[in-house]
Amino acid sequence: MMSQKEIAKILLNVGAVELSPNDPFTWASGIQSPIYCDNRLTMSDPSGRKQIAEGLAELIRTHFPETTLIAGTATAGIPHAAWVADILGLPMVYIRSKAKGHGRSKQIEGKAAANDKAVIIEDLISTGGSSLNAVEALRSEGVEVTGVVSIFTYELASADAAFSEAGLVYKSLTNFGSLAEAAVESGAISNESMDGLLAWHGKLKEGLL
Repeated sequence: MMSQKEIAKILLNVGAVELSPNDPFTWASGIQSPIYCDNRLTMSDPSGRKQIAEGLAELIRTHFPETTLIAGTATAGIPHAAWVADILGLPMVYIRSKAKGHGRSKQIEGKAAANDKAVIIEDLISTGGSSLNAVEALRSEGVEVTGVVSIFTYELASADAAFSEAGLVYKSLTNFGSLAEAAVESGAISNESMDGLLAWHGKLKEGLL
C-alpha cells in the first residue's frame, strides 16, 4: 500500500488542498479553517483515484476483514465507495445526510440487510460528525457498523473522542501531518504559511478554537 505521504502528494497534485489564511473556510461543524481539502477533485484523476481506492480496499481487508457491505457518505464518499465495492466484490449503499423529504423518505439508498457488517467510506474526517450520522442511520436499520475508512483525517482529538464514544475505529490513508510535510517538500505551501497552519492546527487539537 502507498505511504501516507504518497497519498498526500496525490491530493496536492490534483489541487485538492487550498489555503486561505485571510478569508477562512467554514466547516460543516462551524469551525473556521485556513485550509480546505477538496478530495472530490480526485475523481478527475484516473491514476490517483485508482491508487486511493486500492488503498481504502487494503485498509478494509486488513482492519475490517468481516465486512459484507460498503457504505459511502453523500456526496463525496459515494464514488470512492463504488470503486472500493467493485475491488472487493461487495454490495454498496450510500447514506444521505438526512432522509429525503419525498418518495419513500429514505436516508439509505441501496439494499442493506440487518445481518450486514458495514464499513463506511468518507472522503475526509474532521470532527467525525458526518461519519457518526451515517453510523446512526445504518444502526437504525439493524446494520452492524464495523468501522470507518477515509482518504484524509485532520487528526483531531475531538474526532478520536467521538469515535471512541460510539465504539468505533476509523482508519485513514493520510493525515494532516503527512500532508503538511508533502506540501512543504513540493513547494505547494511556503514555510511561512505552514508555520501559521501548524499553529492553527495545534490550537484546534487542544480545543482552543
